[in-house]
Amino acid sequence: MTRGPLFQDGYTPHFSGHETFPLRYGWLKKVFDRVAETEDKPDNRNVCWDDGAIARFGVGKNMVASMRHWAKASGIIEEPNGTNAVRPTELGRMLFGPNGLDPYMEHPATLWLIHWQLAAYPEKTTWFWAFSHYPAVTFDRDSLVKKLERLAQDRPWPRIAGNTIKNDVACFTRTYVARQASGKMRHDDVLESPLTELGLIKSIGKQDGFRFVRGPKPTLSDGVFVYALTDLWARYFPNAATLSFEAIAHAPGGPGRVFLFDENDVADRLVALDEVTRGKLRWSETAGLKQVVRTIDIGEEAALSYVSSDYHERTGKKAA
Repeated sequence: MTRGPLFQDGYTPHFSGHETFPLRYGWLKKVFDRVAETEDKPDNRNVCWDDGAIARFGVGKNMVASMRHWAKASGIIEEPNGTNAVRPTELGRMLFGPNGLDPYMEHPATLWLIHWQLAAYPEKTTWFWAFSHYPAVTFDRDSLVKKLERLAQDRPWPRIAGNTIKNDVACFTRTYVARQASGKMRHDDVLESPLTELGLIKSIGKQDGFRFVRGPKPTLSDGVFVYALTDLWARYFPNAATLSFEAIAHAPGGPGRVFLFDENDVADRLVALDEVTRGKLRWSETAGLKQVVRTIDIGEEAALSYVSSDYHERTGKKAA
C-alpha cells in the first residue's frame, strides 16, 4: 500500500467513460430510479440502456453513457461482472430510494460521499492520482496531463492516446471547479457539477491555474469520515486490528489524501472516533504508537448507519 494500487502489477488504467461530461445535478437520481424500477426483470441491463433511454432521460446518446458511467463510479448502481444485470447498491438505496435521505443532493454529506467514491477508488485513474499522488498544491491542466502521460509511459499499461488523457483532465477540473460564465453559456453549463460546492479545488489568478485546498473541512460530517475510514480499512487492511496514523493520513486512497486534510485535521477527527462510534473505534497513542484500534469489525451496513446519522441531525429522516 506504500505506493498505492496504481503501481501494482495488473492495474488497468481508466481515462474515459464520461464522454467528456462531468457529473451533473439530477443525474444520479434519474439513473437510480430507472435501475430500481427494472431490477426485478431478468437481464435488465439492456432495458436500462437501450435506445429508449435517450427519450426517457431527455438527453443524447453520449450523455446517457455518461450518466451510466457516473452512477457506477459514484457507487450508486453496480453491474456485476459475468451478468447482464444492473442493480442499485445499498448506498444508492439509502440516498435515492423511496424514503431516501437526500434524493436532490442537498446535504453536503452526499457530496462528500460521492467525492469519496470517485477519488478514493483507483478505477478513476486521474481522480485517484490527482488527490493521492500529485506532488504540488497548484497545477494547470497541461502539467497534470504531462505527469499522467509520464506515469502511463513508465507503467506497463496499454498505449493511451494523449487526447484521451487531456479530455479526462478537463473533465476532472470541471467536476470540482465551476466554469466562468460567459454570454454564450447557459446557466446549466456554468453550474455543471454538484461537487464544485465542496471547494476542494479553486481557480487561481493565472489562466487555467488551479489550487488544491488543504485544511479543515467543516461540512464533512463525522459519519462520512467514519465511513471513509472503515472503507479504507476493509479494502486494504482487512485483517488488521489497528490502523496507523500514517496510513490514515498519507496512504494513497485514504481519508487524509482524498479529503485534502493536514495532519492536524486528521488527528482532530481521530480523537473524536470513540464518541462517534461508541467505542467501536478508538484512538490510541500507547507506547508512542499513534493508531486507531477497532474492537469490532464494522461492515458496510454499520458504516452506512453512521452516515445516516449525519442526515438525522439536520432532517430527522431515517434511512429506508
